[in-house]
Amino acid sequence: MATKHNEFTEKLRARNLITDSQTASIKEYEALDIFSLHNELRFFLYLAVLLFTSGIGTLIYKNIDSIGHIAVLSLILMLTGVGFYFSFKKAKGFHKNEVLFDNPIYDYVVLLSTILSCVFIGYLQFQYNVFGNGLSSLVCSLVGFSCAYYFDNKSALSIGITGLATFIGISVTPKTLLENEIYSNPSLTYYGIALGGLLVLWLEYSRRISLKKHFEFVYLNFALHLICICSIAALLETYWYIFVFLFAASLYYFYKASYEIGSAFLFVFTLLYGYIGFNIILFKFFDFVDFSGFWELITILAPIYFISSIFGFIKLIKHFNKERS
Repeated sequence: MATKHNEFTEKLRARNLITDSQTASIKEYEALDIFSLHNELRFFLYLAVLLFTSGIGTLIYKNIDSIGHIAVLSLILMLTGVGFYFSFKKAKGFHKNEVLFDNPIYDYVVLLSTILSCVFIGYLQFQYNVFGNGLSSLVCSLVGFSCAYYFDNKSALSIGITGLATFIGISVTPKTLLENEIYSNPSLTYYGIALGGLLVLWLEYSRRISLKKHFEFVYLNFALHLICICSIAALLETYWYIFVFLFAASLYYFYKASYEIGSAFLFVFTLLYGYIGFNIILFKFFDFVDFSGFWELITILAPIYFISSIFGFIKLIKHFNKERS
């Protein structure tokens, strides 16, 4: 790691972006081999929030008969109120640009309060059906978006988008993918593409008015998976050819976006979804054309095709990292 830092420092010096004295200071600092625990501490804080909420859920589930529903709701509401009290007390108010808490621990207080709010709403809906059919997910989504934009919290934004997807009937989890829920329900694919498109439109509008531009990755991440997974599902339907151009345009958009924000994560998944979609279209093409006399040749070329694809995939990633650096 130190070697890479020294190489980068030398590049900056070669371009006359830093002076000799600054170069020497940077190398002297790197030689101390000091590392930051910032990311590790934030990870443990995030893990603590998840374990706390999971622990409360398990405790309530195992003792619901002795505790009582009203007592459980009162406890959750009290914890949520305390969390939001400190969050509002320490928050700097709504701003269009990024605004951070003076102490990053309050980001996790906001996350905890948002999760507890959704737990309270879900419990209220399950036990007393207060919000009618399906509206509880929409209410949770509104809570998530409100907390995200007021407290500048990306985790709350993820909760808001997830709640919105749940409201329209989409639950993209490993279980639903294995059970083929998305691919066996055409309406869900259309809803998913529409929701992904709305996220992209809101992202572009936010860019234009400079509203929380640092939320870009969260929106792009959700939009990428929603549009591409649902588009791949649409390619397996009867009228698959209608979605080919939409799928290609989406891939091009996310390909450009990955370069704009310098996200290797988006770039890799864009390539992966594109490769899956291309192979589906290729097999669809084989259905239209009679290749009965060429199957032996295709069988021989197939391993070469897949090996070449792997090398091409690696080369594109290396090129991306080179361009980004």
